[in-house]
Amino acid sequence: MLPKPFAVALNDATRLTLNVGEYFSGDVIAFSTQYVAALHHYAKDVDTDLLPKVATAPTVGEFPIRLDKAGTHLFSYDSHPNSITLGGEKFNAYLHDEGLDTIVKQREEAGNLLKPARERYRRFVKTLVQAGDVSDATFGIRTRQRFEIVPLTDPLAAVAGDRLGFTLYFEQKPLANALLKAWRVDGNQTLMIRARTDAAGQVAFDLPYAGTWMLSVVHMIPATGTTEYDYDSLWGNLTFSLKAPLRR
Repeated sequence: MLPKPFAVALNDATRLTLNVGEYFSGDVIAFSTQYVAALHHYAKDVDTDLLPKVATAPTVGEFPIRLDKAGTHLFSYDSHPNSITLGGEKFNAYLHDEGLDTIVKQREEAGNLLKPARERYRRFVKTLVQAGDVSDATFGIRTRQRFEIVPLTDPLAAVAGDRLGFTLYFEQKPLANALLKAWRVDGNQTLMIRARTDAAGQVAFDLPYAGTWMLSVVHMIPATGTTEYDYDSLWGNLTFSLKAPLRR
């Protein structure tokens, strides 16, 4: 989910868009209940369920919203479940890319490394938008999504080169040893920085450039209560815009 723009004047509107793809590059999809299972808006004294305002027509590409409170606005989005089946080698490569070593080990021990895998996945997404000149503590609100990246320091008050900390939560508990990726795209160049969460579910990045950043992470568990899928995966995501340092 990306806002256009990330910062607005008080009482101006931003437009939320949904994008799917790989490597921080993807296609815009309909901002409709076909894809949106939950949409929430948080700000100072604001805690609003936006799902009733989401279009039911699958042709609507954006969700405009006027920001009449100064400060930080946090939007969270949960997708409906989707599914995919991958061949054994392709699935193993995907597990390697996302740092899902536990699943690789389980498949190896069960003799399933070469078997196809049926995966059911959902997206748990957040984005930060600023209205007016000053951000606030809204960046750290816990949305209580099933899978959630929570900043420890204010990304909207930071500048390029600052160290930013985050905590990753799965089912409201910190998740250790998860691989997070910080992405930035500039024209045809893509920068990706990797780091794993510590025992407290925390991770820190030194983000060297101003502009739009996306944090992404995948967590996977064996599927239960179903014979249709082998695994459930949760795709976490956080986007924000980082300011350039002041020139002296």
